Amino acid sequence: MTLRVVLADDQAVVREGLVTLLGLLPGIEVVGAAADGVQALDLVAEHQPDVLLVDLRMPNRDGVETTELVRAQHPKTEVVVLTTYADDDSLLSALKAGARGFLTKDADADAIVRALRSAAAGQSTVDGALQQRLVAAATSRAPVRTKELEGLTAREVEVLRLIAAGLSNTEIARTLVVSEATVKTHVNHLFAKAGLRDRAQAVAFAYRAGIAE
Repeated sequence: MTLRVVLADDQAVVREGLVTLLGLLPGIEVVGAAADGVQALDLVAEHQPDVLLVDLRMPNRDGVETTELVRAQHPKTEVVVLTTYADDDSLLSALKAGARGFLTKDADADAIVRALRSAAAGQSTVDGALQQRLVAAATSRAPVRTKELEGLTAREVEVLRLIAAGLSNTEIARTLVVSEATVKTHVNHLFAKAGLRDRAQAVAFAYRAGIAE
């Protein structure tokens, strides 16, 4: 059965290279290629692919938020994340957002095909190096009291963590590689859901929830 794939990467060279590579592989059909998360979600809605192969770091809407939206709005489309070794902070967020597989950008064709087919079959795939990093990231975090964070998205939790670390909206936008407007939207949603009035309350809430050191 042909596997229908949408891919998203803001780097034109990487995106075009992936389109060419996947197009040469038997049983894989690239039905769309996006330069950012906004385009990716539109293409998923249009084509209803089996898998979205998405870069973590993109403008307008990053891979974590894109993953979260795709899994919520198009649950039949699985997500495989492409990451670099600079993306450790986003790995857990992507996992919580519903990513099924994780690949580094230097993965070979066989590894990509295995990850795509495993994801389409509902199975998780994480290459060895990334698996170690995911475990390290998970064990380095303070225990999260999920009851207090109930209702927050993975991205809102990440924004809360960065607020507690003292970062401004501009600094959070730079850290997450998203626009400041996107950060403001996350902050507004976070405050509304958690009943917070200001950043001081947000910091206290983050400590109570166990996500701030």
